[in-house]
Amino acid sequence: MKQRPKVTFAGKDKNIFFKTLKKRVDRHFKERDVSIHANVQMVVKTIVILAVYTVPFLYLLYFQPPLLPSLLLWLVMGIGMAGVGMTIMHDAIHGAYSSSSFMNKLLGFTLNMVGGSKHNWRLQHNILHHTYTNITHMDDDIADKTVLRFSPHTPLKWYHKIQPVYAFFFYGLLTLYWVTLKDFVQFVLYTRDGVNPNTLTQNVILLVGIITLKVVYFFVFLGIPVLVGIHFPHVILGFLLMHFIAGIILTTVFQLAHSVDETEFPVPDDEGKIQNAWAIHQMETTVNFARNNKWLSWYLGGLNFQVEHHLFPRICHVHYPEVSKIVRETAREFDIVYHEHKSLGAALKSHIRYMIRIGKLPDLNDGIG
Repeated sequence: MKQRPKVTFAGKDKNIFFKTLKKRVDRHFKERDVSIHANVQMVVKTIVILAVYTVPFLYLLYFQPPLLPSLLLWLVMGIGMAGVGMTIMHDAIHGAYSSSSFMNKLLGFTLNMVGGSKHNWRLQHNILHHTYTNITHMDDDIADKTVLRFSPHTPLKWYHKIQPVYAFFFYGLLTLYWVTLKDFVQFVLYTRDGVNPNTLTQNVILLVGIITLKVVYFFVFLGIPVLVGIHFPHVILGFLLMHFIAGIILTTVFQLAHSVDETEFPVPDDEGKIQNAWAIHQMETTVNFARNNKWLSWYLGGLNFQVEHHLFPRICHVHYPEVSKIVRETAREFDIVYHEHKSLGAALKSHIRYMIRIGKLPDLNDGIG
């Protein structure tokens, strides 16, 4: 069985920054007698986002409007679908939504509502991405995607020079690939690479579960509309539009945190060690954007506070605006750069500049992998 390389971080003596920061953040919640988990604001948001995703679908089934109004409903569902991923399932699978493991597990199933497998997501996101952020061949978020290149340590192809032209189109295909093939590809790869720790019996049960949930998902969103009398071509068109909108939103938001001009893409030494403490590594590979935009922060589920999220993934995102003040001040004291873009536009420009640069930059380390 092929195993992923072993990667470790520098010793605890270099992690004084995080010890100090964690102590201050813990004190912040304790002094205010506030839970690190969801509050009333988060519960209201959950209801609203789920409604944005499900109510248009129910309206579509009951009233069966003409094609153009129905496409508008599918578009709204795409916005809601992305919202479910960013604001509900994301916190729940991190264990940040509630102190109750049952509630986190239950809300984690909202990922299945949008067609994904929470088991694979946990492995890809919680373990590989959060532990090994921007480390090539460890963080799957920066692995080459068909015709897209995100890391300076993967092979450069001739077509990468024009990737800024077609990148956002492929971003729009993300969730469609996810609900059709990605979970099965990841199931095979993570089992082969040793990322998936399940036994054979557990994997058989898992695979049956993934297949069953996908069959149910496609029956609900493609089968039921046809059964109630909606033309199949209209259903397919709307379904594709929903996924395209959700894909662009989700992929772009995640890329703005790590694939921008300011982030680092460190390489382990010959012993597989990153010469940085884990927390400082997170500061160097992650960027915030539009922290002061309350409406955007509400919808993005705190994903524009990625610095805070990577340092404290088990804190519900509604608390990140306050936590960010502590992180910025502590980083300043330790002379650590706190990366951020003031607006969504600035973050988008930085991402596009990075995609242009990485589309021309030769592989910096042919020997990795």
